[in-house]
Amino acid sequence: MDKKFILTALGYAIVGMSLGIFMAASKDHGQLVTHAHILLIGFVVSFIYGLCHKLWLNNLVSKLSLAQFYIHQIGTVGVVVGLFLYYGKFVSLETIDPLLALSSLAVLTGMILMKVIFIKSLKNE
Repeated sequence: MDKKFILTALGYAIVGMSLGIFMAASKDHGQLVTHAHILLIGFVVSFIYGLCHKLWLNNLVSKLSLAQFYIHQIGTVGVVVGLFLYYGKFVSLETIDPLLALSSLAVLTGMILMKVIFIKSLKNE
């Protein structure tokens, strides 16, 4: 699981940094919120999850850990796409708000599941 999270984290870092460079070059920082979310929930949180699996969870691969991985990734992609569309003025907030709300809840669910995985691992010590 650690490598899955680290690989996706590095992918988000590339996308987030590319967007940041594009904003700097174009002098248009309209996607600042999107850029921040790509790097924070995409890169940083995924990277931390990867470290957790490597350092404390012994790379546990279970149905719960796989569900947690995919819920986090789907939520993150939903947030990023939704913010990109909104801040790029491609869609109105009323249109994209349901996607942003559901995706945000998915990211939160991923965090809750990571805590559950950690609690379960403590019981196995």
